[in-house]
Amino acid sequence: MLHVIIGTRAQIIKMAPVMKELEERGIDYNFIFLAQHKETMYEIFSQFGIKNPNIVIGDLNKDITNIKDMILWSLRILIYGFFRRKKIFQNDKKGLVLIHGDAPPLFLGGAIAKFQGLKVAQVEAGLRSFNYFKPFPEELTRVFSAKIGLIDIFFCQNEKATQNVKPYKKTAFCTHHNTLLDSLRLAEKVSLENTIVEASGEFAIASLHRFETISKKEKLEKVVKELIKISKEIKIIFILHPPTRVALKKANLYGLLEKESACHLLPRLGFFEFNKILRKAAFIITDGGSNQEECSYLGIPCLLFRNETERMEGLNTNVVLSKFNSEIIEDFVANYKSYRVKPVPKNYSPSYFIVDQLKEFI
Repeated sequence: MLHVIIGTRAQIIKMAPVMKELEERGIDYNFIFLAQHKETMYEIFSQFGIKNPNIVIGDLNKDITNIKDMILWSLRILIYGFFRRKKIFQNDKKGLVLIHGDAPPLFLGGAIAKFQGLKVAQVEAGLRSFNYFKPFPEELTRVFSAKIGLIDIFFCQNEKATQNVKPYKKTAFCTHHNTLLDSLRLAEKVSLENTIVEASGEFAIASLHRFETISKKEKLEKVVKELIKISKEIKIIFILHPPTRVALKKANLYGLLEKESACHLLPRLGFFEFNKILRKAAFIITDGGSNQEECSYLGIPCLLFRNETERMEGLNTNVVLSKFNSEIIEDFVANYKSYRVKPVPKNYSPSYFIVDQLKEFI
């Protein structure tokens, strides 16, 4: 039997095309939802057209956003997973559990799967920064989960990632692209009647939320300074994740951005709404790996507000790693049109490839 475990928005966005492929082929699966994120999740399930979870674990009726809640949530999952594992996995003892990425549900889901004696396959495997604290906690989650033997099958999005998992001597497949490519194609087909953003004229998007970006006041001050400079050249739609909004207000920087007439502050958008305006943007300023990948697939210029990235997608073509260097940032903004490239062709589906490989394990 096949089981799918997800717990975050990013995970469902990237796993939805795999789940749709399973449903289209008539392959039944047990959908287990570890509710790290709760807000809008059922709306996302509906938008992608996938079924609701068969079982929900760890639901605190809110998004898990602080350390105290994270510890409580993790313990609830591990305890429930140990004592109710037969119920969670429908008494299956020979099946395969499919988990995405490097968020906490990878470790927690892998652990409860092993309680039941099941094999675990990781989608978007093999990313490595080789620095345990950048990105944190993703790098620790990836390496620890693999080293202690929670993962039996790695689905890696490129050859470099595939090489990174070879030392574990487990089954590894190269999918050549991330399943996010299929998610973007699904989003393109969705018609939205009402969208919070109907931007007119030329504009850029800013989306910044990583812990290393917003946790230190001096780094955040540098970011805000650069955004204000950029807004003198082009209108910016700054999409604020809740932690980013909190950090800006705590650092007394929110008001500075509010005063800028060419800088529009908006709440976090859903994947489909965000995708709609991303396709219209002149470029994006982001610290997110998923945004970097989206832009590499869509051919949209991307200015990465990070010192380093473990993802290779788009680098040296349409993605520029800023390293927070003002000269690099200014050069990108002055020449962003030259960074636009053709989108990835539509003749390949990593989700289709993954489901094909799953046949021999379920």
